[in-house]
Amino acid sequence: MLYILLAIGCSVLVSVLLKLARRHGVDVGQAVAWNYVATSALTAWVFHPSLDALARPGAPWIGFVGLGLLLPVIFLALAASVRHAGIVRSDAAQRLSLIVSLLAAFLLFGEAASAFKLAGIGVGLVAMACMVWRGGADEAEASAAWWWPLIVFVGFAAIDILFKHVAQAGTPFAASLQAMFALALVVAFAIQLGRRITGRMRFTVRDALAGLLLGLANFGNIVFYVRAHQALADRPSLVFAAMNLGVVALGALVGTLAFREKLSRLNLAGVALAAVAIVLATRG
Repeated sequence: MLYILLAIGCSVLVSVLLKLARRHGVDVGQAVAWNYVATSALTAWVFHPSLDALARPGAPWIGFVGLGLLLPVIFLALAASVRHAGIVRSDAAQRLSLIVSLLAAFLLFGEAASAFKLAGIGVGLVAMACMVWRGGADEAEASAAWWWPLIVFVGFAAIDILFKHVAQAGTPFAASLQAMFALALVVAFAIQLGRRITGRMRFTVRDALAGLLLGLANFGNIVFYVRAHQALADRPSLVFAAMNLGVVALGALVGTLAFREKLSRLNLAGVALAAVAIVLATRG
């Protein structure tokens, strides 16, 4: 269980770092770009991937390119969601994305639907509606508070679907991870170069260091999650449920206690329903 706890901590730490970035004047776009420098380098160092598999016929390059585009874009959306909607809603929305992934598993990958999983999907959709509701705020603030978590919800589901597509192709995990991070690095820096050319930012050492720290937390989330699955190879549903529930619970604690995020009773009910949805969706 130690690996699961470490993965949960790293996942929530990513959101905390994104929350603190704005407060300390860190350019989030640059930080996200430098994050992929760290994850790419750490993947090469820790996993020593053989890249020969990427040159074989049938390598899922459509999936790799899709992930290379989506990973940095949705990371930026997560940062915006943390800024406008808070850590609690953002982490819960990210974890609830498994609801859309389950639908895709039924419709695209031929997985058998069960009563528990269908119930989890239904409860998850209700939970998402409860969490993004923001009454008592001005129109622009309320719009941002529900719009960004919704993008995170859909975006991470799309990423998970592409991960499944890549996994089905049989490409080794380490090589796939290296390809995804390398492509995401190129896309992320292309976005930042566009901002630099138009005079909207300049590269700084502080932003680079913040991004490398963000990448360390991001990579830690991935590597500890993989190690947890390896340590509990015969209990994957336990790892999946514990990881998602742990992130929702710890995110809620950190958001409300450390950052004083205000949640309505309906929002709190949504967080509770998110936990119920995850339990139902991963049952069996």
